[in-house]
Amino acid sequence: MAKQDAGGQFEFHDTYQFKLLRKIAEGGMGAIYEAVLYGSEGFEKTVAIKTIRERYTADRDFVDMFIGEAKLVADLVHQNIVQIYKLGRVGATYYIAMEYVHGVNLQEFMNRHHELRIKVPIDLGAFIISRVCRGLDYAHSKRDRQGQLIGVVHRDISPKNMMISSEGEVKITDFGIAKARGLMKDQEGQVLMGKAQYMSPEQAQYMQTDRRSDIFSLGVVTTELLTGENVFGSTEETTIILNNVVHRELPRPRNINPDIPEALEKILMKALDRNVIKRYQDAGKMGYDLEYFMYHKGYGPTIVTLEKYMRQLFPSLYMAPLEGVKFQERPTSVPESNSADVLQAARTQDPGTAPKA
Repeated sequence: MAKQDAGGQFEFHDTYQFKLLRKIAEGGMGAIYEAVLYGSEGFEKTVAIKTIRERYTADRDFVDMFIGEAKLVADLVHQNIVQIYKLGRVGATYYIAMEYVHGVNLQEFMNRHHELRIKVPIDLGAFIISRVCRGLDYAHSKRDRQGQLIGVVHRDISPKNMMISSEGEVKITDFGIAKARGLMKDQEGQVLMGKAQYMSPEQAQYMQTDRRSDIFSLGVVTTELLTGENVFGSTEETTIILNNVVHRELPRPRNINPDIPEALEKILMKALDRNVIKRYQDAGKMGYDLEYFMYHKGYGPTIVTLEKYMRQLFPSLYMAPLEGVKFQERPTSVPESNSADVLQAARTQDPGTAPKA
């Protein structure tokens, strides 16, 4: 029964019941599980549960970052951002209940192409990144209830933090080391946060970052997606990679993959400009330029195109698991067709269109 408080507002208390089904991923600090949220009258909803390892619950800085992520993303409601439903605590352990994305991350998407020795189709790669741009632009532009800019900077834009669902949706996840005014500590100048090979030059030099840092990181991801090579290396020591981020001459993407059109290369090089003044000033403009590249002739890839392509790359995602049989996280079958054949099949079923305004 709802009760009215002293301020005239109604409130009620409820309990949540989750059942953990399987472990999706595990890292040094915690784990993510697929789970079912149970409600009244047989209500069930599949969610993801992110937890902290018990031995880190006494680390106040780490716990504060975990709590800060939940509070920040709670109000970031956008189709290209993984949603957060609840921050909870069981004993000394905190958990986050969040949107479950049935699909793969962008790293797995790229790895699959490497396994099959095929290239990521140019227009599909541009489409994926354009959706990330839209999610980033929303987060960067988010204001609080008083109308003040929150100043969100993700600081960990990398392939593992971008999800592609089995329905062709693209979503940004893991704002665990993001910074935002009043919610997240930035610690810039003291602690280096993020993955070295995807950092911006200012981030790699312990300098203050803003939205343009995320854009540089997205430029690195996009170049890797379309060329198959990381701009700054991935197997070298961290200090060498950081030096590369700051000083290495940037390669022309078309020199690595001649299939990349000049117009798209121009977008990539602007995102990768080390001079923050010459770089894209917001992700929305980069997203617009990618959309113009894809749709200025009237037709281009859509969410349906990407879904059809995903069916060919990851058939196991679309198989109903047998009762009592654990879902296979990685595909076991390899399609015989190359990426061009797969994309053409997708286009046959979805001719594509320009996005609605």
